[in-house]
Amino acid sequence: MKVNDLRDLSTAEIENKIDSLKDELFNLRFQLATGQLENPMRIREVRKDIARAKTILRERELGIG
Repeated sequence: MKVNDLRDLSTAEIENKIDSLKDELFNLRFQLATGQLENPMRIREVRKDIARAKTILRERELGIG
């Protein structure tokens, strides 16, 4: 997900997005442990998306941007 797409969302929508990404990350890790994961790079993408969303929330808390 692009940063500009996240900036257009409201704070509540970003928090919901973080929750859904965390669920997806859990499922991906479970698939990795059981040997069913098809795209291991997806774990990295999801982790970075979570970090981007949390960064935007923190910027809003601090009033940056």
